[in-house]
Amino acid sequence: MEFSNYNLSLKEDVELFTKQLFYALFEDVCREKANHLKKQFVKILNGLSVKKANEIWMYYQTSFCNIREKLDLDAKAFESTDPACKSLGEVYLAYPGFHAIAIYRLSHELYKINVPILPRMMSEYAHSLTGVDIHPGATIGNSFFIDHATGVVIGETTVIENNVSIYQGVTLGGIQVKKELAEVKRHPTIESNVTIYANATILGNITVGRNTVIGANVCITKSVGANSTVIYKSQNSIYT
Repeated sequence: MEFSNYNLSLKEDVELFTKQLFYALFEDVCREKANHLKKQFVKILNGLSVKKANEIWMYYQTSFCNIREKLDLDAKAFESTDPACKSLGEVYLAYPGFHAIAIYRLSHELYKINVPILPRMMSEYAHSLTGVDIHPGATIGNSFFIDHATGVVIGETTVIENNVSIYQGVTLGGIQVKKELAEVKRHPTIESNVTIYANATILGNITVGRNTVIGANVCITKSVGANSTVIYKSQNSIYT
């Protein structure tokens, strides 16, 4: 039997590149455009047999300043939403949810121009660091807030509008897994100003209307209208 060969050491190259690109966003990225990372980027794309690496890098660079602007809006959402947050610097340095969003925004730009594999490798790196699994194909608006981070899953065709807050353990997923659904929208749309609390599960191509609150541990497979509140009623029985 013959096996195909893969250069798995590219995983380490992508992790280092992604880490350094994340840092570069908070230096003078609008002017410097992370030029010092071009060689690493081209090497990775060559390793993935992606053509026109230099042209892709030049195009990718044009997105960095806009990504930084979006991240500043995300960070302000963290600071204004979390009562435990004391400063923007704390968000940039210590919030895994913010870290995951930053790498998502970097990988999403490559996904949009159909660069294969690399966006997924970047998102899996973020997943391993933060416990947040955001597919680079998801579409996420401004001022996005993820608190506590761990266990959040956001599927490929998810759409999240502006000013959405989600908490640990939230899943925005598909209702079934079939290969023939690859080109179909199979994940939820979350409209603006929605809050989704811990361990809620929202499945399928449904819509959660604007200004809605989804309580902890709720499971939803049908659309919810705007200005709604959805809670899971349960009762703990305590015997002494």
